[in-house]
Amino acid sequence: MSTRPAPSSAARERVRASLEESARVKRETAAACLAAIVDAGERLVEVLRGGGRVLALGNGGSASDAQHFAAELAGRFSAERPALPALALSANTSDLTAIGNDYGFEHVFARLVQAHGRAGDAVVAISTSGNSPNVLSAVAEARTRGLVTLALCGRGGGKLAGLVDAAVVVPSDETQRIQEAHIAVCHAWCELIDAALFPEAGRTPRG
Repeated sequence: MSTRPAPSSAARERVRASLEESARVKRETAAACLAAIVDAGERLVEVLRGGGRVLALGNGGSASDAQHFAAELAGRFSAERPALPALALSANTSDLTAIGNDYGFEHVFARLVQAHGRAGDAVVAISTSGNSPNVLSAVAEARTRGLVTLALCGRGGGKLAGLVDAAVVVPSDETQRIQEAHIAVCHAWCELIDAALFPEAGRTPRG
């Protein structure tokens, strides 16, 4: 078995600083955004309780976050319970490339909201900048169709924060820190949803 030298002090310090900064941003998010997180979470509970579903969307890392959140709902979070209706609009490459090719990339999510969104559903729009044109267009489409509109963003919220029913604006300008906080918020929403809709469900170990 080969041996490796101990990590350098510079590498240790870099990793420690990264983890501590991530934790700091999450603490600041809890302090600054607690009411907004709970408000948005309770809106999601109302949508799911009423038979609506959750449509999540975003670009790049935020697309991954949208898929992560939808998977926690459609699969399970920490409790064994019925599947919840959730769809990540960023997940189907055929949809995205067909619509992007035929209508333009700025329309990909709006077109999918037209296809899948119904009054009483919720859109969770994720954008670290709050200014992604295709995300803004999707929210505008969702509002015309009577969907509940929620946002996860950073950098002051951009245009997105002012267009939605409830926005969680992570107090950071660094994309990676914003994304890490977004996942933490999504997990907090999952806990709120499970506790509200399935209070008797027990926690189940996950792989």
